[in-house]
Amino acid sequence: MTRPQSEQAPEPRPATAPPPTDRPSAVDPSIARVPSVRAVAKPELDPRVRDSAFLKTLRGEEAPHTPVWFMRQAGRYMPEYRALRAGKSMLDCIRTPELAAEITLQPIGAMPLDAAILFNDILTPLPTMGLDLDFVGGVGPLIGNPIQTPADVDRLGVPATGETMPYTAESIRLLVPELNARGIPLIGFVGAPFTLASYAIEGKGSRNYERTKRFMYAEPAAWERLMGKFEALLADYLTEQVKAGASAVQIFDSWVGALSVYDYRTFVKPATGRLIERVKALGVPVIYFGTGATHLMPDMSELGSDVMGADWRTPLDQAWGLIQPGQRIQGNLDPLLLQAPWRELKFQTDRILREAGGRPGHVFNVGHGLLPETPQTMVHRLTDYVHEQTRR
Repeated sequence: MTRPQSEQAPEPRPATAPPPTDRPSAVDPSIARVPSVRAVAKPELDPRVRDSAFLKTLRGEEAPHTPVWFMRQAGRYMPEYRALRAGKSMLDCIRTPELAAEITLQPIGAMPLDAAILFNDILTPLPTMGLDLDFVGGVGPLIGNPIQTPADVDRLGVPATGETMPYTAESIRLLVPELNARGIPLIGFVGAPFTLASYAIEGKGSRNYERTKRFMYAEPAAWERLMGKFEALLADYLTEQVKAGASAVQIFDSWVGALSVYDYRTFVKPATGRLIERVKALGVPVIYFGTGATHLMPDMSELGSDVMGADWRTPLDQAWGLIQPGQRIQGNLDPLLLQAPWRELKFQTDRILREAGGRPGHVFNVGHGLLPETPQTMVHRLTDYVHEQTRR
């Protein structure tokens, strides 16, 4: 069955026939300007990092304890972060390698976490493509010129990220020696194509992603071009992060749970699968995470990431049963529990550890990012507790 399309992708033609000129193709030639992912020269992994609990777990090996890190672990719940951010914009901090490195290290210096994640934002690439991004206090990210038409998609640039975002690689190069000395791996990351597309079309966060879905349904050829642009740009960006020294990467598909299984398979899975395939060729573990996406986990796991992230809505053992044999899992504490009394946090942490059952391949994390109101003392206490309860 062929879906109706307002902007049909061109029918296959014999090789001798000229390409159609009356409408754009579903494939954008500008993508060719971004280097394809290939084997990259990356720093030799420090033995202390290679043998860390985090990387052993990501490889499916027995680790000395269940590793712990938290999404948004470098952030507004820390007084040191708020002090450093005073008078500085989010983008200023991201684009200043010394500041980004210092913020990344703040939770590592304060707590016995098993991995660091680069201080960055999934939306950082959008301005390099021509989208007017700003982070507004009390509101969040806003895009002044959101995508509304196929022509808007075609105007988006796909620049080489080493040239447009050199500060990211420089931040990583500053961090790696500090983290090596502690035996701590560094996680690089990007947003997934669908999640970035949803921000680019909505112009801000959304509950139902109505504009995104309308565009996806009404302009499937333009949507395919948009996903292809993000696929190329994000693969290149992760390549730069790995070349600089990131020892694992996470792909955040934060808003993919808004889709049905059919829509994920039709509109999202192909480009995301190509992205994961290209990133796995870099030779570092890949984590793929979505929020509210339990119904999509079987399809998401088929894309071949080493680790699947699970949010808090489904028991960990059930989520583990939805992914591929041998695949590892990350999660899945409700982040709000870190604001609950210790007795409740401890009880639910014990529940998650029971669901993990001591199996190798579990990374303890929250099921989404830490909230600004989170007491740092609880983050520290929880980290210690998981280590104590899982020491082998």
